[in-house]
Amino acid sequence: MSELINADFSKRVVIATNDLPWTPSPQAGVERRMLDRIGGEIARATSLVRYAPASVFTAHGHELGEEFLVLDGVFADEHGDYPAGTYVRNPPGSAHSPRTAPGCTILVKLRQMPRSERGRVVIDTKTAAWETSTVDGHQRLRLYASAETGEVVTLEKLAAGAQLPSADSEGGEEIFVLTGTLADAHGRYRAGTWIRNPAGALDSFGSPDGAVIWAKRGHLPPA
Repeated sequence: MSELINADFSKRVVIATNDLPWTPSPQAGVERRMLDRIGGEIARATSLVRYAPASVFTAHGHELGEEFLVLDGVFADEHGDYPAGTYVRNPPGSAHSPRTAPGCTILVKLRQMPRSERGRVVIDTKTAAWETSTVDGHQRLRLYASAETGEVVTLEKLAAGAQLPSADSEGGEEIFVLTGTLADAHGRYRAGTWIRNPAGALDSFGSPDGAVIWAKRGHLPPA
């Protein structure tokens, strides 16, 4: 059965994911919090996925790619182990057999890559070098950027009191608050909040007490 969850990309969405229930997946030991979804078990989807200790997921392919950030625990497959803080892009046509020994939680996006994407990306964000931006109190770690599609994925640190300038996000943006508190003209967002601003939205984020966020920009269809 096909599902539509936050499938209108012209709408702003804000979800305090820690308040959502975990929903069992068809695979024992694997649960999900669905953030957006178009389709059934094979779907264009953004989700939080939680693996119980010693759980496995059947071998499967990713026709249109898979992107994930390990939030806690250790995710693993036949290619290696990925502890908390690891960012992975598995390109279209790739396949793997996920598993975990201690359990883990990941933020994952499925079927959202162009077929032309070929390279696999694995970044340990805890050891990678961050760069200081032109905004006081703001650092950035670039995880992925595509000149072809305009998509840019980053981790960003905002010191207490840091304020980013207003920006017109031509290709939209998604934000996931990893630690601390993020704020904009609409309110404040604690860790675990997922925000999706549509293409063309004008917004400016700051942090009253410091924050670390995952951000993806330039990838949403025009409103």
